[in-house]
Amino acid sequence: MKRRRSQTVRRRGINRIDQPSTRTHGWFVRAGFYKRRDGSYLPRHRKFFGDVTYGGKRRALRAARAYLAKLESAA
Repeated sequence: MKRRRSQTVRRRGINRIDQPSTRTHGWFVRAGFYKRRDGSYLPRHRKFFGDVTYGGKRRALRAARAYLAKLESAA
């Protein structure tokens, strides 16, 4: 029987960063974009949730989701 690959889940505002060269592994949250005078956009809120700091990949994702939910409820 073939193994199924897990489908990637779309998490709006949450991205995974895995960069072995700098030993950076975790989730990055960006939210509340605003337009600058030059026409580009910047996130108003941004925060990194590292795997080691939060005790693993799943716990870091859980913390990132909670942070994003908190931002969305405040808006």
